[in-house]
Amino acid sequence: MGILAGLLKDPPPKFVFELSEAGIAMGRHGRPPQIGFQPLEPEVIAVSAVRDNVLRLEVLTAQVQTLAPAGDARKRHRAVLILPDGSARVSVLDFDAFPSEADQQLALVKFRVKKSLPFEVETARLSYFLQAVPGGRLDVVVALAPLEVVARFEAPFRAAGFHPGLVTSSTLAALALVRGDAPAVLVKLTGRLLTISVLEGGRLKLLRSIELAEGTAEEILGHLYPTFAYAEDQLAARPGRLLTCGFDGASPELSQAFEAELGVAVEPLRSRWGAPTPYNAGLLGCLEWLEDTA
Repeated sequence: MGILAGLLKDPPPKFVFELSEAGIAMGRHGRPPQIGFQPLEPEVIAVSAVRDNVLRLEVLTAQVQTLAPAGDARKRHRAVLILPDGSARVSVLDFDAFPSEADQQLALVKFRVKKSLPFEVETARLSYFLQAVPGGRLDVVVALAPLEVVARFEAPFRAAGFHPGLVTSSTLAALALVRGDAPAVLVKLTGRLLTISVLEGGRLKLLRSIELAEGTAEEILGHLYPTFAYAEDQLAARPGRLLTCGFDGASPELSQAFEAELGVAVEPLRSRWGAPTPYNAGLLGCLEWLEDTA
């Protein structure tokens, strides 16, 4: 996960938090890590990329305070903060040539993404990561979220003595759980939000989130068909694996339908620390990455 490589410049964070409408997943880095989940009342968080996500800031702040370690209240604890997929936008841009100067890179990235965003790029928190592609091309992974959305998520943690030095999204962090270099598709269902990502050779090629109308197998397959068509057209080989997260409560017929219709092996996303759920997959991915780089 080169996107997280900046963490190696400093001591790794001890805490990882993943936020969702359902609650706060918490992990404390260690061998083994301490992992827990604290549910939230309804309508404390409402996920959106265009409006404030934290509806009841005082409730969220009080919940986060209970997660702060005892000790010196003035000490800042380095942490990773993982936001819901629907709170951010992630794009993969391809370039034949890319500037070497950081200010020119940023200007070009902003120009490429601004027309596809539901919010103003100039008022967004933006980060990007370069991926070299065989043949001399370059893919750039871009993650954006409105500044006020990120700030409201960060505020309770800063008030509790945490320093969220890295903020990312659930699926981006969960990609650390995808092993192997062969082309693969990860599909993650969180409520009615379906997030689909395509990977090849450890590189992210596509990530998109769709709000489902009904959540039926037919509707989900309707989004997977073009994803596999894109992957088969753009990659050296057709993806042979479909990794799923958030489908544990679905009937076995759903996986069978995916296998039959798409012609791929379907398997659940796995972690050495337990089965990932829609609300902690990013946290488990981050903890595995921290363990592997320790």
